[in-house]
Amino acid sequence: MQLYNTLSAKERATLIEQAGKERLTISFYKYAKIENPEIFRNHLFLTWDKLDVLGRIYVAYEGINAQLSVPADNFNQFKYHLDTISFLENVRLNIAIEHDNFSFLKLKVKVRDKIVADGLNDDTFDVTNRGIHVEAEQFNELIDDPNVVLVDMRNHYESEIGHFKNAVTPDVDTFRESLDLIEADLKEHKEDKKLVMYCTGGIRCEKASAYYKHKGFKNVYQLEGGIINYVRQVEAKGLENKFIGKNFVFDERRSERISEDVIAHCHQCGEPADLHTNCANEACHLLFIQCDDCKEKMENCCSSHCQEIIQLTFEEQKALRKGQGNSNDIFKKGRADHLPYKKDLRNIFDVFKKSE
Repeated sequence: MQLYNTLSAKERATLIEQAGKERLTISFYKYAKIENPEIFRNHLFLTWDKLDVLGRIYVAYEGINAQLSVPADNFNQFKYHLDTISFLENVRLNIAIEHDNFSFLKLKVKVRDKIVADGLNDDTFDVTNRGIHVEAEQFNELIDDPNVVLVDMRNHYESEIGHFKNAVTPDVDTFRESLDLIEADLKEHKEDKKLVMYCTGGIRCEKASAYYKHKGFKNVYQLEGGIINYVRQVEAKGLENKFIGKNFVFDERRSERISEDVIAHCHQCGEPADLHTNCANEACHLLFIQCDDCKEKMENCCSSHCQEIIQLTFEEQKALRKGQGNSNDIFKKGRADHLPYKKDLRNIFDVFKKSE
């Protein structure tokens, strides 16, 4: 059985371009009990590879988390296959707002311990005992309620370029950091405040809402389908859009524009900008925000040091990387010390506490 990619990303991109056919970028998740993730993983790879599905899919005992690209011509076959799997029948599919035929260039189906890395070792809470799901219209009504605390369950580099008005945006690098932080800051309001959460597609809120209910929060809500589904409902129903800026996505597009507001700044010059880039130096690869002027001036690099390195030959760069591993800066997601206009750390609940 062939359970791996035979084409490089570059080769795949060439084939997609030559085909000239539209591809759909889709995401979905489902918490479910999977008895043998390895067998399930192999089944998905073999079936989806034949349909030219590309993407990043995680499978675990607790369910599946998928972000993928499928040819529009093969969508019905793909959907039919999903419906043959009992726990995925009629699963909600989040269709991207902005499509890009090159959003994914390989099919990666991986078995993981969990479909969302949460750092939790507490098996006493039931992940299916989730909060109340609300659609866009009810969500808009809820977040206007002064008795509501609206929390962005995404990471700082996601909310930096776009978020809902008046949302608390935790200064965290990972989902696992936010869980205990939010509980600690809101522990005095477990009964008197409504905790309303949102994320990109809903998967992080699904687990977080169950966790906070387990921790004693009485009124827990989550945005059904996340930001992606919210935007589609706003457009379909003519509702007021309360999301400002761009929605960060985890594929080659990096973001989808939701409103014309540019709420972030270039990490190098401080001018308004909201486009993330990865440093061109492969030994660095830092994710940061860079405006068009700095992109041209710095040749897509985060520092003059990295700019010097990319002038070297491929072999020279490879020799420098040998045995070094990734720079620690790669994990800082735009918070590297050499970026003069990086987002400042702050107390995430200052605004909320001052309003009490």
